[in-house]
Amino acid sequence: MEQLLGSSITYRIAVGPQQGRKVFTLQTLPACDEAFDAGVGKVAGFSLHAGVAARADQRQKLERLCRYISRPAIAEKRLSLTSNGNVRYQLKTPYRDGTTHVIFEPLDFIARLAALVPKPRVNLTRFHGVFAPNSKYRARVTPATRGRGGRHATTADPEERTPAERRAAMTWAQRLKRVFGIDIETCPACGGSMRVIACIEAPDVIEKILDHLDSKTAECKATQRPPSRAPPQRGLFDETV
Repeated sequence: MEQLLGSSITYRIAVGPQQGRKVFTLQTLPACDEAFDAGVGKVAGFSLHAGVAARADQRQKLERLCRYISRPAIAEKRLSLTSNGNVRYQLKTPYRDGTTHVIFEPLDFIARLAALVPKPRVNLTRFHGVFAPNSKYRARVTPATRGRGGRHATTADPEERTPAERRAAMTWAQRLKRVFGIDIETCPACGGSMRVIACIEAPDVIEKILDHLDSKTAECKATQRPPSRAPPQRGLFDETV
């Protein structure tokens, strides 16, 4: 994966006989030598765009920005095949050198997609500097004062926490209910409250438990009596006879 990631960020072919070479591109527009716009920079092959800001009352602008940063990695409507079977991807915004299309061999295109898959159990958003989890200044710059030495770490009574602190300290069960509408703290049969007594993560143990529940369900269905039938009704033929 490290090789695929390195080839992806350097625009190199990751696999195949052309490994290590630059990806084939189509430059159908003249190069643009204009300076970067305000808030946009590019240094040592990395680009950073910090030219978009939204005030607290600009909720629609914030929503558009969130939709933009959470968009899929590729747009299928701009994806096509060439006559020789290669994958051609049209860029939404041409590069400054006039590049409008990028062409990959099928195997190399799969390698690019594999490089975009997040690693398991790794946070997609990482914080550095004073926002890092182990920074001693994180509690001073976060709204919920979370971090080493913050109020969130020392407050024992949940009722004494502020609304921001309570939102930041949600359990995974509460997040499951909030995001997906799955309430595991309420009994579906009687409506009573339930509590989590264990969290099982081992796949083999989970498989054994599910297999046992399936077998119990099959046994219960086999021992159940068939549904009762209504008494026979006399039809017109019986009345005539």
